[in-house]
Amino acid sequence: MTLMKKLKSLLPEKYRKEATVIPVVRMTGPIMVGSPMRPGLSMASVAAQLHKAFSIKDAPAVAIAVNSPGGSPVQSRLIYERIRQLAKEKDKTVITFCEDAAASGGYMIAIAGDEIVADPSSIVGSIGVVSGGFGFVDAIEKLGIERRVYTAGAQKAMLDPFKPENEEHLAHLNALLADLFETFKDLVRERRGDKLTEEEDKLFTGAFWTGKRGKEFGLIDELGDMSGYLKAKYGETTKLKLIASGGGFFSRLRMPGMRFGAAQEVPSGSVGEQIAAGLSADAILSSLEARALWSRLGL
Repeated sequence: MTLMKKLKSLLPEKYRKEATVIPVVRMTGPIMVGSPMRPGLSMASVAAQLHKAFSIKDAPAVAIAVNSPGGSPVQSRLIYERIRQLAKEKDKTVITFCEDAAASGGYMIAIAGDEIVADPSSIVGSIGVVSGGFGFVDAIEKLGIERRVYTAGAQKAMLDPFKPENEEHLAHLNALLADLFETFKDLVRERRGDKLTEEEDKLFTGAFWTGKRGKEFGLIDELGDMSGYLKAKYGETTKLKLIASGGGFFSRLRMPGMRFGAAQEVPSGSVGEQIAAGLSADAILSSLEARALWSRLGL
């Protein structure tokens, strides 16, 4: 027995208890395949954090904070599946915490939890699939632009925004969306089926609700915050251990929105200026995509 352990053994029992450590993985933002210039929440971006969190042997559970309006159905399901695989492999309880929103793909990640906790004002649900775009048929005609597309395959230019809508193409898209929707519904049935208190005709419409109403409907289990809930469950000595992303060169420069220093002037027409312009355009596009996803929830 080490000297430290000997000294601890002399303390009253309540002071001898080891603190329970709960690893925390944060999943924030729109779900999409990103790049160094446009980081997104994806399987690739959270894989290392999840592995590290579930590898903490003495932790009885892993806490996952979800704050996402949704995004890619593929990445959402990949993250969900990885959480469940690790939970089974490492024999850990998973508790997900909904912050501002766990909607659409964000809710798909949330149901990977054995318990789902949300703030009363969180946005939860939005069980559905959406596809959107723009049509520029009249615009290019007015601008005198001729669209030239060459394909090998009759449907290769399907849903071209510069051509009028095609009923056959729309039917194909709707069938694809229906397949994705069934996959989403099956996951909710598997994870929450015996807890849901409302009919599917109400819950599986793409609608979303507050955490308070979500609890009434069985979409979540409890209302509360991470620290308070985990201390109530595992004891007041419980400590939360944030598992940070590994990061890299670009993340250290706080991408996106990488800025050249104010004192550093980029010569006009230089490669540096072109890179800066590209980064700015990419950051703006990323911001617009994220804004569109959040705005669907009124946030």
